[in-house]
Amino acid sequence: MRHHEKYKTLGREKGQRTALVRSLLRSLVIHGGITTTETRAKELRKYIEPLVTKAKTDSLANRRLISSRIGDPKAAKKLVEVIAPAHKTRTGGYTRVVKLPLRKADGAKMAHIQFVS
Repeated sequence: MRHHEKYKTLGREKGQRTALVRSLLRSLVIHGGITTTETRAKELRKYIEPLVTKAKTDSLANRRLISSRIGDPKAAKKLVEVIAPAHKTRTGGYTRVVKLPLRKADGAKMAHIQFVS
């Protein structure tokens, strides 16, 4: 049973999983959208949505929290100054996951995650 298991492990130990999620967050913020596996894209939503909500109220504390979660000050600055103001009127659902065809090499389900405009 999956009691109290909020996040998927993505087949990695905690340190590796944290590094993977930070890398995906950084890439999503910098590029505006990334192509990855469907499971990773759906899991990434759980991390990016609260960060965008925090970024909508610009304060030093929120900037520091976002920077610590993403691990990149440049990406955090872009999230607060560019992405969050574009979603000021939205109450949630800042990202969209579009399913793509299976990956040819191993048949993995692929998806494209991007910010809604």
